[in-house]
Parts: sequence; structure tokens; C-alpha cells
Amino acid sequence: PLTGWAVGAGGRILKTTSGGLTFIQPISNEIPNQYSLSQNYPNPFNPSTIIRFSIPVAPSPSGSVGVYNLVKVGLIIYDMLGREITTLINEQLSPGTYEVEFDGSNLPSGIYFYRITTGDFSDVKKMLIVK
Repeated sequence: PLTGWAVGAGGRILKTTSGGLTFIQPISNEIPNQYSLSQNYPNPFNPSTIIRFSIPVAPSPSGSVGVYNLVKVGLIIYDMLGREITTLINEQLSPGTYEVEFDGSNLPSGIYFYRITTGDFSDVKKMLIVK
């Protein structure tokens, strides 16, 4: 019930799984060779920033070549004490490189962390909100 689609500037197709609060945007047709979580940009930021990540092809359980499996991806923002602030992504994604915008306008200045998790990959980066 919270999944929706919208067409943005330049014909970009945006997808939300949070009822409109977060849009996940594929940014490339190329399939990456490995998982990655990039440093947010800009950093420090006020009030919003972009987080980019890549999901490679997951092995097919049946061993079929050329079959792309969806990968369960979680992207969560935490404060300095490790408390969860918000979940940006909690869904299955196909292989590719994605961007998601995080709006921190309702948060105080400070250091925050964002963590991506998949079945076999996890990474954490630090970001700074300056108001």
C-alpha cells in the first residue's frame, strides 16, 4: 500500500516504498561487479543529501545463467547513539546503481550514520548535518 511511482524531470521514473517520503532512482543501465556504498554528497549538508549504492548480480539459487535475482536491501539512518532515525529502503531491488535522497530538515545539526545491508554485504558511512 505504500509503493508508488512518479515521473520526474527529464522523464525519470521514481519509485517510493514509503508512501512518498523516499524515492529510489536507478542511475545507470550498467550492472556493477560488486556491492558498494558511496559517501553521501554533499557532505556536510543542509537540508538534503544524496546517497548512492550499487547492487551486483546475485547468484541464482538454481544456478541459471543470465537470471537476475532480486536482492533484499536495507538502508537505515542512525544517530550518534546508534538509535534508528529512519529507514530509507527496505525492499528487494534488482542489480544496478541507485541514488536515494535523504532529507534531514527535521533533524538537528550533528553526525549521523547510514548503513546498507543485504544478504552478504554491509557497510556504514558517516554524514554531517550543519544548520
